[in-house]
Amino acid sequence: MNFPLYIAKRYLFAKTGNNAINIITIIASFGVIVGALALFIILSGFSGLRTFSDGLLEVSDPDIKITSVKGKTFLYTKEIHQILEKDSATHAVSKVIEERVFLAYNDKNEVAYIKGVEENYTAVSPIDSVLSFGSWIDKDMSNTAVVGNGISRKLSLGILSFGTPLSILVPKPGVGFINPSNAFYKMNVQIVGTYSGTEDFENKYVFVSINDARKLLNFKENQFTGIEIKRNNTSDSDLYSETLQKQLGSQFKVQTKAQLNEVFYKVINTENLVSYLIFTLIVIIALFNVIGAIIMIIIDKKSNLKTLFSLGATVKEIKKVFVIQGFLLTFFGMFIGIILGVLLVLLQKHFGLFMITQHLPYPVAFRFSNLLIVIGTLSVLGFIASKIASSRISKAFIEK
Repeated sequence: MNFPLYIAKRYLFAKTGNNAINIITIIASFGVIVGALALFIILSGFSGLRTFSDGLLEVSDPDIKITSVKGKTFLYTKEIHQILEKDSATHAVSKVIEERVFLAYNDKNEVAYIKGVEENYTAVSPIDSVLSFGSWIDKDMSNTAVVGNGISRKLSLGILSFGTPLSILVPKPGVGFINPSNAFYKMNVQIVGTYSGTEDFENKYVFVSINDARKLLNFKENQFTGIEIKRNNTSDSDLYSETLQKQLGSQFKVQTKAQLNEVFYKVINTENLVSYLIFTLIVIIALFNVIGAIIMIIIDKKSNLKTLFSLGATVKEIKKVFVIQGFLLTFFGMFIGIILGVLLVLLQKHFGLFMITQHLPYPVAFRFSNLLIVIGTLSVLGFIASKIASSRISKAFIEK
């Protein structure tokens, strides 16, 4: 067995005659355990939060969205159709019509967006899976709509009441004098369902059939405001969007889900990084206990070191003994902390020990990448701490 490793293991697992050193070593180990546990849990928590947010965005935003650079609308041509259809990795393509509208119901008003969607829209966005009440739009029923829970609450809308309809108004385009009595296109719809999601999403859209939206806005048959795409594998969305951008040209803007929610993802990533740095600082503070414990052991074992030096051990080898000891102390504390962290994360994931609301457990996600981050962070910091502690050893110190 390697000489420094053998001595380091003996020093690590053997109790010293000084109880104070034993207590300091236990405290140092406990600090490493808590640091590794906290770091893994916070990383798992942010991974779960990102997964949870991705689930919400799965409904509100497509994998890829195509819009016009100049103006709100564009004409869906045969060339565009051929470009989109030739990619076998595309699961579904749905054309949409979006426009800012004015909503009126009884004596209440609200500004929102109308979104006309095709029959296959649920293949692009599983919005029918987040309906709170009612049902999704039926192609055989005209002048029906599905609204967000936020809009429903603000306007006090009834579902399938077939009483007072919801009025959707859009200002007529044009310049010059506007007749106030005839300034809007108007459509009355009955609400057949409400959907849930993020706060912004619930307060944003009134979904109608694309034919109803086309009639309201007086659009042509092939005139749309956007094309939404669902990919079979979202991992290639960035590459596909770049390819699609080149094929469609500069008159179109092709955006991925991440680009559509760029600010949101920046906030999540920044919070994740800041939390990692804060808990790494806590780990560094905990490792000061390791440095203290190793220095105390060096002082306690001074006579043993003199004996080893007399038997032919070099100063470098003696330093290596305590570098290995400090690293092993950190490693075993890290191992126990990670085991506890994995157990807590799995228990939270399956049993929801900590709840945000009565029905919503705090989201966590087990990721091997988080394990590697914790192992890498504590291994590097533990090694540095051990090197700092062992630097006290010198020939003069041993022979003194």
